[in-house]
Amino acid sequence: MRQTFLNRLLTLAFIGLFTSVAMAEEAKSDSGADELAYLLESYESYQADFIQIVVNGNGNQVQETRGSLKAKRPGLFYWETSAPLSQFIVSNGETVEVYDPDLEQVTIHNLDDRVQSTPALLLSGEVDHLEETYRVSGRQIGDHTKEFTLEPRNPDSLFTSLRLTFFKGELQEMRMQDSLSQLSVLSFDRIRLNEPVEASAFTLDYPEGVDIIRDGA
Repeated sequence: MRQTFLNRLLTLAFIGLFTSVAMAEEAKSDSGADELAYLLESYESYQADFIQIVVNGNGNQVQETRGSLKAKRPGLFYWETSAPLSQFIVSNGETVEVYDPDLEQVTIHNLDDRVQSTPALLLSGEVDHLEETYRVSGRQIGDHTKEFTLEPRNPDSLFTSLRLTFFKGELQEMRMQDSLSQLSVLSFDRIRLNEPVEASAFTLDYPEGVDIIRDGA
């Protein structure tokens, strides 16, 4: 089975984390939205391995993928999943390239267009208006764990909820659920926060002869 639509949304959401969260400094309050934005403002770079599990509405696991990612503000992102669901997603802050080796195909999207059309990019920098679009709640779990849940106010949104879990300030897990009750869980391991990452890490190499598809072309 190919990478699911929820998987794409989670990937785009993570790109959004590193687009422009510095705007959070403009307004700090006790609300969940501002607390979340203030926490993310400290993230200059984030690297981790991950396991992603997709569960259908009946509670059955339908997919498991493993891979690694790198992210750096503003807008730099590299995502790789291992075989047999091999896929590469790279953003340079202006475009997003998706390379599917099995399909011998690269799809290039304009990042601005996807920010406007994809609700998953809810942390792309418009954090000062976050509460206008999403109900954001936070809760403390024990001494070191903080959990934020974001629910779109628009009933036509592509997802019904996104939950972010932090442990001692590090993002440990993302959970996204769609309107059909399909759940995608992304768990992170070997996290490296704010370590230097070269710009060359955010480039995508693919063989000559692959099909290149551009949005709107």
